[in-house]
Amino acid sequence: MADVLIIGAGPVGLFMAALLLQEGVDVQVLEQRSAPEPHSRAIGIHPPALAALAGTGVAGALVAEGVPIRRGVALAGGKCLAQMSFARVSDRFPFILSLPQGRTEALLERRVNELAGGALHRGVRLTRLSDDGARVTVEAVSGRGTLRYTAPLVIAADGVRSTARALQGVAVRAKAYPDSYLMGDFADDTGFGPDAALFLAGAGIVESFPLPGQLRRWVVRLGPGDPTAGGPTADGQGGDSRWLMRCVRERTGLEIDAGTNSMLSSFGVRTRLARRMVTGRVVMIGDAAHEVSPIGGQGMNLGWLDAAALAPIVSAAVRGREVTGVLKTFERTRLRAAARASRQAEINMALGRPLTDGLLAVRNRAIGGVAAVPAVNSLIARRFTMH
Repeated sequence: MADVLIIGAGPVGLFMAALLLQEGVDVQVLEQRSAPEPHSRAIGIHPPALAALAGTGVAGALVAEGVPIRRGVALAGGKCLAQMSFARVSDRFPFILSLPQGRTEALLERRVNELAGGALHRGVRLTRLSDDGARVTVEAVSGRGTLRYTAPLVIAADGVRSTARALQGVAVRAKAYPDSYLMGDFADDTGFGPDAALFLAGAGIVESFPLPGQLRRWVVRLGPGDPTAGGPTADGQGGDSRWLMRCVRERTGLEIDAGTNSMLSSFGVRTRLARRMVTGRVVMIGDAAHEVSPIGGQGMNLGWLDAAALAPIVSAAVRGREVTGVLKTFERTRLRAAARASRQAEINMALGRPLTDGLLAVRNRAIGGVAAVPAVNSLIARRFTMH
């Protein structure tokens, strides 16, 4: 029996564990994956989340490995339409940190193991959850057979297909979008260095972000006639990487080497917001509670901010304090933050959709005009970085 059981050892669950362990809370983490995922979708760490991560002592290691993106540029027809600096969004972290999620998870897992070796249990799949009002009993299966755990509190950080949420019968508000994307990581010889670049093409936006190791991630907005819009092409990853290369060339005028591709993934977009985050003695955080569009890189960060807000409440509960009212406030505040992030993601996606030549010119002039007003540019930079 632990003080707290955490379901899920992704970036949010590991961060939650580290926050609680360093406060002396006895934590056990259950993760159904036997090993971390080899490929990373999420790469961006926003300043508020990086400040929260600093509370567990991992921010320095993250920054040391990542690429600080201090500026974004918007281009069209080979010309720079707008620039956005992140210099004033934070005194401590005036940048968005680019680091593959796999490395972020590895550094968080290392911190958890430093605080409590043996707290993380891999290859354990949740099958049943029972809350009697005083404690929660969790049943799971692993290579050792059926396991049973009990704790006064369970925190579910088990992702968009949350088993804990399903077992609790928590309803979600879901919305699917027509947008789909293909992204891949390639060797970087663009000359953009640590800058992010957005190419505002009529056929759909192309986004480009620096990665450690002289790599660059390319994200292409797909149209209904594009070969990968419905999933992988028949000739597999090689065909998709060549298609992405051609698409980047046509929309940006830049060449990327398809042979240097190290990751390729297509994805659609949907939003899922849980009706509630707190059910008895079970609290859901991260993607288990709210899934938002990956465009804008808010999802993982939103989960970390959930954990940072929840940690002091859990510590107080473990020490015998009544926290029912505080949990209600936590739930209301974090669901509101998730809805706000979802709206921002909708704006980000709308700006990148395909346009006719006439509407493209109007949109690009508007973006250039807005970005030229320093006060508005600064406000947008703060919104984009989740302030």
